[in-house]
Amino acid sequence: MLKHIIKKVLPEPAVETLRYAHDTFVRIPDDIQAMTHPVRRDSIRRLQRFSNRYKGKRCFIIGNGPSLKNTDMSKLEHEHTFGMNRIFLMYHELGFKTSFFVSVNDLVIEQSAEQIQGLDLPRFVSWRSREWLSPEENLFFLYTTYTGPKFARNAAYRLWEGATVTYTSLQLAYFMGFSEVILIGVDHNFQTKGKPNTTITSTGDDPNHFHPQYFGKGFRWQLPDLETSEIAYAKAKQVFEADGRKVVDATVGGKLKVFPKVEYESLF
Repeated sequence: MLKHIIKKVLPEPAVETLRYAHDTFVRIPDDIQAMTHPVRRDSIRRLQRFSNRYKGKRCFIIGNGPSLKNTDMSKLEHEHTFGMNRIFLMYHELGFKTSFFVSVNDLVIEQSAEQIQGLDLPRFVSWRSREWLSPEENLFFLYTTYTGPKFARNAAYRLWEGATVTYTSLQLAYFMGFSEVILIGVDHNFQTKGKPNTTITSTGDDPNHFHPQYFGKGFRWQLPDLETSEIAYAKAKQVFEADGRKVVDATVGGKLKVFPKVEYESLF
């Protein structure tokens, strides 16, 4: 009731300011732990090795949409690549792994913990995932949150998730110094419909990703929040361009309209 009254009485900018202040206050205990816990402190220290390490280079962020089945992935073997969530289902067929792995969704990590723990490449996961993953030298715990929209230029501190792991990868790519980021497999289109962020359990093969067992029968996952992810992507576009860098979208048949489109084959 109070929320409705506030929205009627105050202008939208003031409501947003109050919401941000409330979110900031609620996060204080998590903020403190994420900055002081020994495991997180170790991740913060080790993350610095990636700061601007790839300045001036390009990278590919690989979404997991069905369009990957129409994309010649073999061209990426010697590129810098970010793979996300259950991308490891593709590694055997590809014959190589992505350069980096990123996952921040609790349900994905909980149900894929064994596979993620077994990967032998730099992995960037949410601080919450310490419940399922054990610390390792090339496992980095990121402090990601659902609230407080922002684009983090320094991945050692708080990152907003923006309702998509792709946004976390964009913040990492910026932190690492990449001057050009190319999105592929970011279809931004799901056959399964429903209220955003609702948790459901798959009843059969997955039509929304590159592999039928990506979120296959019995897998619990959350319906996408495409509206929030578009807000996040717009923030990324603004920050990259303000710094003289760019993000382009080479997804085959993708529905995302935030970033400039390029033909995948023209990149090689």
